[in-house]
Amino acid sequence: MQTHIKAAENPSKFEGIRPGWTIKVFQKIKEGEKTRVQAFEGMVIARKHGSENGGTITVRKVSGGFGVEKIFPVFLPTIDKVEIVKKSHVRRAKLYYLRSKSSKEIRRKIKTEAPVKQETVAV
Repeated sequence: MQTHIKAAENPSKFEGIRPGWTIKVFQKIKEGEKTRVQAFEGMVIARKHGSENGGTITVRKVSGGFGVEKIFPVFLPTIDKVEIVKKSHVRRAKLYYLRSKSSKEIRRKIKTEAPVKQETVAV
């Protein structure tokens, strides 16, 4: 019962995000007394437990030749906003196989849809 109450009070910023899409997540980071916003741009490779209270989204990017993945809880209060950079069509719900592929192979596997006009999921 509490799961439904928390979900109703705090709407998800990841509503409608699908695997294969490239998104940019802006997260508030507190360092001492200062607060700044850090962006993480990458491809959504998994969405677990939907929009439940314990749901998560896994975002992957390649930085400096190394793959970096971050798992964001759907209802994380430090997430400022989420921007959709590119929409792509994939035929799987979990894209874990992309971990072993090169960037060229990934581009060949994924079909890009029409370009996205700056969509932002508001707070």
